[in-house]
Amino acid sequence: MLLEVMMQKRLGVVGIVVEDLAAAEEVNAVLHEYARLVIGRMGIPYRERSVSVISLIVDGETDEISALTGRLGRIRHVAVKTALTKE
Repeated sequence: MLLEVMMQKRLGVVGIVVEDLAAAEEVNAVLHEYARLVIGRMGIPYRERSVSVISLIVDGETDEISALTGRLGRIRHVAVKTALTKE
């Protein structure tokens, strides 16, 4: 039963703030690697503040989404927050 709960697919939103545009290439490489999870993506460069804001709609197993957000969160000058459905 526990394994079944862990393997459930979840729908969610991932918010990414790239505070140094030099990190954008690495962020895009990670997103490309996990493209199978991404249903939709919107990225807005906010040039006046020298940041980019990216929102993702994701659908995948909790472990996969956690792996994606963990990789993104380890990139310098990148902040990540996630909200997932409960079931």
